Amino acid sequence: MASARVRATAGGTAWGVDEADKGCIGWHDSGMQHDSSRLAVASVGALAQRLQTFPWRTTWQTLRERFAHDRLAVAAGSLTFTTTISLVPLLTVALAVFALFPAFGQMEQRVQRWMVEALVPDHLARQVAQYLWQFSSKAAQIGLGGALALLVTALALVLTIDRQLNDIWRVRRLRPLAQRVLMYWAVLTLAPLLLAVVLSASSYALSVSRGWLPVAHQGVKWLLDAAGFAAVVAGMTALYRFVPNAQVQTSHALVGGVFVAVAFELAQSLLAWYLRAVPTYSVVYGAFATVPILLVWLYLVWLIVLLGAVIVAYLPLLLAGVARRGNTPGWPMQLALELLAQLDASRQPPQPGLTAAQLARRLRVDPLQLQEPLQALQALGWVGRLSDADGRWVLLVDLRQRTLAELAQVLWLPRDASTEPLWRALPLEATAVAQVLPAPVARPIAG
Repeated sequence: MASARVRATAGGTAWGVDEADKGCIGWHDSGMQHDSSRLAVASVGALAQRLQTFPWRTTWQTLRERFAHDRLAVAAGSLTFTTTISLVPLLTVALAVFALFPAFGQMEQRVQRWMVEALVPDHLARQVAQYLWQFSSKAAQIGLGGALALLVTALALVLTIDRQLNDIWRVRRLRPLAQRVLMYWAVLTLAPLLLAVVLSASSYALSVSRGWLPVAHQGVKWLLDAAGFAAVVAGMTALYRFVPNAQVQTSHALVGGVFVAVAFELAQSLLAWYLRAVPTYSVVYGAFATVPILLVWLYLVWLIVLLGAVIVAYLPLLLAGVARRGNTPGWPMQLALELLAQLDASRQPPQPGLTAAQLARRLRVDPLQLQEPLQALQALGWVGRLSDADGRWVLLVDLRQRTLAELAQVLWLPRDASTEPLWRALPLEATAVAQVLPAPVARPIAG
């Protein structure tokens, strides 16, 4: 009995835990779980409160005005036409890279089919993939002159997309043409190879899963669908992040990428349901119905992509709760004077200048509205942008030595024969800019 008690005691001390300690540990674990639950509830409550206070009405009004002002419906139609003309040349140029890599020689059809299935509704995917494969196969038989024509047509599409996105971001100074061509050429050649690597891995995963349970096989298919969704998100995020010649936060671009991917899935389902419920195109066009349906789908795709760009471009405005819209005459001139006042007040070291986001918050305007006056002031040589990580704007001149006429010539009223009498009547050349600067508004600029 004694030895048994010793063994029990030794066993207890060997584990280093007695009943009292177990109770303490259990209480500690329950306390940690309780704290975690409280943190989770608090996080959900904070998110719900933020969603409740988010200016949804202002957001909808802003996006609607921007969509109409930029004529994005017309732009989507133009891109649909350009895509129809450039689709086969684009695929031919992009997939021609497989000829240089024999290891991926058998992946060309799979990559093309995957791209079609990921971006085109199931009702159209098979026929569209078949047509594109036939057309691209014939295009591969043309000579050098035809190949150059295909290359120019393919680049015309991507340059049109580049110009349209930069217009949404109000970019006045595009990247040099050579830089844009090289960048998009790299995308056209590297993207198919990356897709081939992903599809090779997926083929291996599917072949392995066939020897497992059906549940595992379905799980792999679900993972592949998720990978396709993630690929669309990544592609759209990269499009919004790197194509505009402007500062775009990665988190904002990611929001646009997720929006486009979700909208694609919804649009595919809705279009497939409509075509089944209302077979108008099939009845009217018969075997030719694929073409008008494809045009409708391409138009929807570009509407979604452009709307996603508007959301990304206006997200800083929506998050900041901007109240000033600037629809009054002379707004660019007024905004330029306010910008100069803010930059003049922020010249003190150790960190002179302000970022575009800080300027937008101080002036309570959309950051995109700052593009025109900032670029005009930069062209005059009055302001400059530092090459640091923040991209702060700084004042480069003494505003007491600059006249109001220089600014008015660029942003208010160009001086020509018809406006010369007005210019003579106004003392713009005798007025220094420093004399008319508004008092800078003191607002928090954190971040």
